[in-house]
Amino acid sequence: MNHTTPLPGDHAPALKVSTLAGPTLDLSVVTPKSFSVVFFYRGVHCPICKSQMQELAEKLPDFDALGIEVHAVSMDSAERAKRQSDEWKIADLPVGYGLAEESARAWGLFISTKAKDPEPDLFAEPGIAVVYPDGRIYALYLQNVPFARPRLDDLLGGLKFVLANDYPVRGSLPAAA
Repeated sequence: MNHTTPLPGDHAPALKVSTLAGPTLDLSVVTPKSFSVVFFYRGVHCPICKSQMQELAEKLPDFDALGIEVHAVSMDSAERAKRQSDEWKIADLPVGYGLAEESARAWGLFISTKAKDPEPDLFAEPGIAVVYPDGRIYALYLQNVPFARPRLDDLLGGLKFVLANDYPVRGSLPAAA
C-alpha cells in the first residue's frame, strides 16, 4: 500500500471518532477561534503516549488561551480507551478512539502491527495535525516511532508566534516527481 500524506494548505481529511466524553468528534464541524490541534497517539499500551497525554492535559489552559481546541485520537477500541481513562490522569483532555485505519492513512499516519504484548494488532504511530477553522491543514508532524516527539512548549511557542505574526503555511509544494 502506498503511503500518502496530505500537504499543508490542503483540506484536512475526514476525522470522525467516538469520544470518552460521549459525543462524536467530527473535525469538520469543530469551530475553534484559531486552530484545532489533533494529537494522534499510539494507544493505552504506549508509556510515552501516557506521558505526553498527561502533559497535554496539564497544558490545555495554555492552548485554550490561544483559541486552540485540542483533541487526542487513537485507533484503540472502546475497551482500551476505557482502560486508559481509568489508568491515565487526563480527565479534561478530549479523547477520541476507534480511528479507522483508512482515516489514519488518509492523514498520512504510519501504521504498525503488533510486535509484542500489550500492543494491539494494528495501531497508528504518533502525529500532530494543526488545522485552521476552515478545515485546511496548517502543519503536520508525523513519526514512525514513538520517541522524539515535538515538545509541547515548543509547539505552543510556535503557534503563538504564528498567530501573532500571521505566519503563512510552509511546505505546501508537492514533492518533485
